Amino acid sequence: MGDRLRGLATLAAVLAGAAIAAAIGYVLFVELPVGLAELLGIVLTLALALLGAKLAGNAVRSMAPGYDVAEVAVEGPITRDGGGGPLPSQPGSTPADDIVEQIERADADDAVDALLVRLNTPGGEVVPSDDIKLAAEAFDGPTIAYAQDTCASGGYWIASGCDELWARDATVVGSIGVIGSTVNAADLAEKVGLSYERFAAGAYKDAGTPLKELDADEREYLQGIVDDLYDNFVERVAEGRDLDAEAIRDTEARVYLGEDAAEIGLVDRLGTREDVEDELSERLGVDAVAVEEFEPERGIAARMRGGAERVAYALGAGVASVAADDREIDLQLR
Repeated sequence: MGDRLRGLATLAAVLAGAAIAAAIGYVLFVELPVGLAELLGIVLTLALALLGAKLAGNAVRSMAPGYDVAEVAVEGPITRDGGGGPLPSQPGSTPADDIVEQIERADADDAVDALLVRLNTPGGEVVPSDDIKLAAEAFDGPTIAYAQDTCASGGYWIASGCDELWARDATVVGSIGVIGSTVNAADLAEKVGLSYERFAAGAYKDAGTPLKELDADEREYLQGIVDDLYDNFVERVAEGRDLDAEAIRDTEARVYLGEDAAEIGLVDRLGTREDVEDELSERLGVDAVAVEEFEPERGIAARMRGGAERVAYALGAGVASVAADDREIDLQLR
């Protein structure tokens, strides 16, 4: 159904819905033989007519959506739940589960024929980045990743799950690497009179604990984890982007401007958002595409619950961090 025909159908449905609702309202309210009641009936009739028009319009739009491309946005640091840690210290970060849900919802929408993944991210956590990449890879239809200002590390990992990666001339692209870090406060603790008492089972259970020095074996162990993640990153990107693994390693996690990234094959094509939509139109065989941005379906209650959980965690972090399993070493695709 063309845009013009769809608009006419929506208008007709709205008018019909308003007329039906007005007729019902007139019968129910206006014919009362009391002057004040008649006035009230007119007001209620108009309100019912507006409600009927709105419901009719929504029904038509749900039956004949005015879009054929779904857009999802990956913006800010990539995390599991959108927080930067126990406290929401990184506003604007990307909750990976929300992005995956949006892509899956778009894939299940019969009106959606293609997926546009808009990227503006410095990277982030390893597994959440991979979850988004796998969701994009599983989408049934053409997929294009469009890098705006920054598409680095975890963002590039996500792009490797799409058919093509587009960028602007000045977009920052690359940083294909992994970083792991921990704070070493052993010297400071000694100066202020703090000591570290170890209660752990397993030689490497407390590797990276801030209040003790890393020994050579622990450093080798932690570096090995980072190296393994990097190897996995390179392999996945090489496969998804059809690039040579050694060429990716040769970048040594450097970042490139879009024009340079295109020259070495990290980016497929350079162009504006309009250029990307033109490409999608050509792929879908239509004159022009209509893009609908899909947003998270999580309600206010779910968001408040997530915030409360992070605050509750923070309140107990002073004790819990002594026995933490995965918060002592911060591993990021950055």
